[in-house]
Amino acid sequence: MQRRHLLRPPAALALATALSACGQRPPLQPASGAGLPGPAPAGAPRPGRPPAQAAGATPGARPVPALRPGAVVAVLAPASPAAGQAQAAAQWLTARGFVPRLHASALQQPQGLDGHEFPAAGDAERAHDLHAAFADPEVGAIVCLRGGYGSAQLLARLDWELLRRHPKPFVGYSDITALHLALAREAGFVTFHGPMLASDLLREPPEPTESLLGSLLQGRLGAGDWLPHPEPASLVPLRGGVAQGPLVGGNLALISALMGTRWEVATQGSILFIEDVGEAPYKIDRMLLQLQLAGKLEQVRGVLVGDFSDISADTSTPGRREADARRLAQVLRERLLPLGVPVLAGWKSGHCRPNLTLPLGALVTLDADRGGLQLAQGVTTA
Repeated sequence: MQRRHLLRPPAALALATALSACGQRPPLQPASGAGLPGPAPAGAPRPGRPPAQAAGATPGARPVPALRPGAVVAVLAPASPAAGQAQAAAQWLTARGFVPRLHASALQQPQGLDGHEFPAAGDAERAHDLHAAFADPEVGAIVCLRGGYGSAQLLARLDWELLRRHPKPFVGYSDITALHLALAREAGFVTFHGPMLASDLLREPPEPTESLLGSLLQGRLGAGDWLPHPEPASLVPLRGGVAQGPLVGGNLALISALMGTRWEVATQGSILFIEDVGEAPYKIDRMLLQLQLAGKLEQVRGVLVGDFSDISADTSTPGRREADARRLAQVLRERLLPLGVPVLAGWKSGHCRPNLTLPLGALVTLDADRGGLQLAQGVTTA
């Protein structure tokens, strides 16, 4: 994970084309207003009915209290700062009826020439902000301002018992993956790999970026519902089939960085989700190889491949970008198809527009044939 750019359209098209050549691609229907990716095949669970938990399925994480209208939303920066964006984030939340609570880390200015390289504040201050936001009974949700760098520095400082006692929606992605992985192990409640304020929501992202985030946090989607995907044509089943398990993962670079630590990704019986930005195909291959050699890939029940953006250098020619897209498709095929589990690629989640929220830790059903992801449990409580 190196740069926060979006994959250029020609490269995105090249990657989709290359992925399509990797497996059989059935026709996919546009999502309906109910968020369903087309008519269900024979034997599939009916919309709105919670699917039965598969025999021997790994249980999902605890649901968190739903975000109520008018609730307090904490804004903080566990990783890098976002210059001048905190007040704009507060206005954005206020316009939607919430009460923003800006923590000190969110108000910090970038240091050095590239704020991407420095955390928003010292480790102790950023850890204090997380403790305060989780412990505050008035706070209904925590939304990170941006990613960048520095979340992993907090893991050894956090009071996990405090966080475990105060479950609430926690939203972020990219570098925030370090906190998602650690919360999964230490606290055991659902967290949300979703859009951040400065990185996404203030930039007027295309729908359903905002609406899906709200639907999941406020309890409008629950067990039996399919997560909407606005671009069904971009979804490619590299290997068909249906699998169920807790949804785990996030940014591949952070997953790789935490291997060998207490907070490495737990993949046993899971649906593994991966995405990244600014990583060349050979680096993506190296990180997947690390997971393979560590025995992590052989434990999964399915794989959901998110957005891999900006895989070529800024100075690359169109021909080189297309070649990199084909190489990435080859990497995904070589590392994932031998697992013999369903693999669905092209899910618009990560460093992309739209950026679709995923409930990490929740029990989900991945239907690669249908091109869909269904909640097999509730992710919030009333």
